[in-house]
Amino acid sequence: MTNAELLAEVVEKAKKYDPQPDEELLAALVDRYAVVFRNADAKFVSCSDKDELERVKKSFLLDRLKVDMDDEEMDRILAEVCEQMKEDRRKHRGVFYYLLTKKLGKREVFV
Repeated sequence: MTNAELLAEVVEKAKKYDPQPDEELLAALVDRYAVVFRNADAKFVSCSDKDELERVKKSFLLDRLKVDMDDEEMDRILAEVCEQMKEDRRKHRGVFYYLLTKKLGKREVFV
């Protein structure tokens, strides 16, 4: 799958949560995480897996977005996005990261 095909897939899935998604932000996320988004084991976020959410908290919220908030605030933000995507049994990591980035106003990290 090319990056263009991967981007088209992520844009389409994001439209469920944002009717006019920020395609520039999505393209930047795809460029940064294309390898992860193509990996069948890593492509989806499991909100029921505490270890998975801890990895998202550490590697994405803290290391990538450099958020300045305590654990409770990060847990609340993650729970909000999990709730927002609850209809999707398989939560695409690209959309999950997109929603977190938008919610936290951290677009400038990628674009």
